[in-house]
Amino acid sequence: MKLICIGRNYTEHIEELENERPTDPVVFLKPDTAILLKKQPFFIPDFSNDVHYEVEVLVKINKVGKYIDKKFAHKYYDEIGLGIDFTARDLQAKLKAKGLPWEKAKAFDGAAVIGKWLPKNEISDVNQLNFSLKKNENTVQNGNTSHMLWKIDELIECVSKYFTLKIGDVIFTGTPAGVGPVSTNDVLKGFIEDKEVFSITVK
Repeated sequence: MKLICIGRNYTEHIEELENERPTDPVVFLKPDTAILLKKQPFFIPDFSNDVHYEVEVLVKINKVGKYIDKKFAHKYYDEIGLGIDFTARDLQAKLKAKGLPWEKAKAFDGAAVIGKWLPKNEISDVNQLNFSLKKNENTVQNGNTSHMLWKIDELIECVSKYFTLKIGDVIFTGTPAGVGPVSTNDVLKGFIEDKEVFSITVK
């Protein structure tokens, strides 16, 4: 199982971090050890003083595929979820400044939250999906998949050129604007439409 993550897929998030708009999806990986175990708190790692939340819509792959055409991509997933791509922003900035990979800042243990999965057939349109993140009951991120630069099926087409997709692989599809730091005792809750799909505590 692998976690395939997409960066810079929402224009307003690109602008808030003052990044360059990409001409192709930005792709990076997290190992399965990055998954935060169920019912466990997220522990801020000792190597960072600036860990940020990034809420993202998730897709779980349900069959093996390679070089998947966009028009067939919908056949490769039947569940939609929501999660958090935790990022050690201070460490990421140092790595980016040196032109080095981001994994230390994004793929550390516990850096990937995966919430409850929802059947795709219960969602009217995956390309018009509302999602949000609350921190301590205050909404900090609001997104809709219609604002993605590359939609879910386009992402599957893209990443399957480089990586064979296998059953259970998860694609993190990018975060909207509103990312920010977490502190000890914060409570983060994620919602797809008005349904709560995860709740975690920061330690």
